[in-house]
Amino acid sequence: MTSTYYAPQGGQPGQDQLLTDRAVFTNAYAVIPKGTMRDIVTSFLPFWSQTRLWVLSRPLSGFAETFSQYIMEVQHGGGSDNPETDPRAETVLFVVEGTATLEVNGAIYELTPGGYAYLPAGRKWRLHNQHPQTLRFHWIRKAYEAVSGLDAPDVLILNENDIVPTPMAGTDGKWATTRFVDPSDMRHDMHVTIVTFEPGAVIPFLETHVMEHGLYVLEGKAVYRLNSDWVEVEAGDYMWLRAFCPQACYAGGPGQFRYLLYKDVNRHMTL
Repeated sequence: MTSTYYAPQGGQPGQDQLLTDRAVFTNAYAVIPKGTMRDIVTSFLPFWSQTRLWVLSRPLSGFAETFSQYIMEVQHGGGSDNPETDPRAETVLFVVEGTATLEVNGAIYELTPGGYAYLPAGRKWRLHNQHPQTLRFHWIRKAYEAVSGLDAPDVLILNENDIVPTPMAGTDGKWATTRFVDPSDMRHDMHVTIVTFEPGAVIPFLETHVMEHGLYVLEGKAVYRLNSDWVEVEAGDYMWLRAFCPQACYAGGPGQFRYLLYKDVNRHMTL
């Protein structure tokens, strides 16, 4: 299946390339451009075969606090029967290229581009690439914050192409969010959504809020205001935004600007 989502391919830049790029790392936000996702910065994980990954964020003093996010690259025949070694970790998977064969609760699912899976903490699952095309997917992990009196969330297997986006009020549908989880479901302590802007659409004020963000640009380009700076971003770039970091954007066109968004939600502030 052909994908419209950007995914890194690796490789190495030539010796004649300029060193200057758009990478930014501050105590309020970070921009990791697609050009930094080369062979030399890949990582590997225990119990995964024929697989490498780019780590986009991880819990770190002065950086991400609530989650980690990877772009996984699995070759034909690769995968894992023991992918998650932390029983506290809940998982969201989002496929951008290829086909993932996911086994959970004794059921087998084929996740194609746009495929989304939510896997509760402590749930056993397996994932393999049984198809010729290289598999690339986002893997977002968070230590689940259980609340007495609330059940744990259920497994969810969805595809964004089957979900009608929810338009932002007053925007004539030019700014919309594809939601995989009902926002009123208090069992969930994180949301992963897809945000879409039509060309020229904007976030018309500096959002400043408690949610930490990870944003991976799936398609298009935009100019983003982060804290006191304007930065240009395009498909394949990643942004981390600390809680309360002011943020706004203009979608640059000529096509849609779309990104995969993480945020932590629905829990008391840790004291």
